[in-house]
Amino acid sequence: DVKWLQTITSLPILVKGVLTAEDARLAIQAGAAGIIVSNHGARQLDYVPATIMALEEVVKAAQGRVPVFLDGGVRRGTDVFKALALGASGIFIGRPVVFSLAAEGEAGVRKVLQMLRDEFELTMALSGCRSLKEITRNHIVADWDEPRVVPRL
Repeated sequence: DVKWLQTITSLPILVKGVLTAEDARLAIQAGAAGIIVSNHGARQLDYVPATIMALEEVVKAAQGRVPVFLDGGVRRGTDVFKALALGASGIFIGRPVVFSLAAEGEAGVRKVLQMLRDEFELTMALSGCRSLKEITRNHIVADWDEPRVVPRL
């Protein structure tokens, strides 16, 4: 409960597990300082939507009142780029970091973070973006978008 947590800490409270516009509005109304779009690794239900698919709806519902973060499904630098293009304020990366830590320790974590950074920077360059502010929704086509090219056949 956000209200109760605010009585025991002065730290900002982020609400995790938000997948819908309605939940985003409720989290903000409750006083959340930020939202984390997450399906908790989809461990509970195999038909939970991918976080990237829920992100844009949640960002729109937040209307810039609080930052919206993405947690889940990030495996490549292109995933980071897509999340930012859909409005994420930042991205949480869990599984790749934990697996790298288990496999190669600190060096593995450094390696996977550098790989993500390199891929992200390459994606920015290929998209013509010199800064994070230049990344927009127009840079991506999501699976759920309407086709942008009219078929001729």
